[in-house]
Amino acid sequence: MNTNPAGSPNQYQQQPQHSPYAGQPGPSASAERGKLPTVLLLVSTVLVGLMAGLFFAFDISVMPGLAKADDRTYVTAMQNFNSVIDGSPLFGMAFMLALVVAVVSAIVEFRKGRRNVAIWVAAAAVAYFVVLLITFSVNIPLNNELADAGNAAKMTDFSIVDKFKTTWVSTNIVRTLLCTVALTALSRALMLYGRATR
Repeated sequence: MNTNPAGSPNQYQQQPQHSPYAGQPGPSASAERGKLPTVLLLVSTVLVGLMAGLFFAFDISVMPGLAKADDRTYVTAMQNFNSVIDGSPLFGMAFMLALVVAVVSAIVEFRKGRRNVAIWVAAAAVAYFVVLLITFSVNIPLNNELADAGNAAKMTDFSIVDKFKTTWVSTNIVRTLLCTVALTALSRALMLYGRATR
């Protein structure tokens, strides 16, 4: 016997179901947003690491090696080094982006509520900012003075070499130490970030 009254809906007919996630971003969009802080931290760490390595290489090999050469060779070599580095867009990009990415990363971490991570990234940014200040106020002016000296074969006054052996070398050691501090802070930030996002 048919117990279903005429015209009534079938008891087995499926009713439309409303997803609790309707109107919300899909998992792919959330995943993309979740990757951004990770990418920023990693890129910042790599860039600062590259700068620390560059300055360290000058500290332990380039400058001690040049110190054993005569003044004309010293001037010629440093002029060539500076010319190559100044003309490298890759160096310029890494040199400046190291600070920019660190600052952006600190802001993102702060907004995400990971204050402890943001503090370490901000500390790294401050340390690297001091590196830029030293570079633009001391090292670059000395590099420019060396470039203005012209052809080393025609030079008679090599007092600029003494400035490099004292001031330039000393400030480069400071840059290395500051970059190492920044790299250490970023490494700590990565550890805290990993714990916070497990």
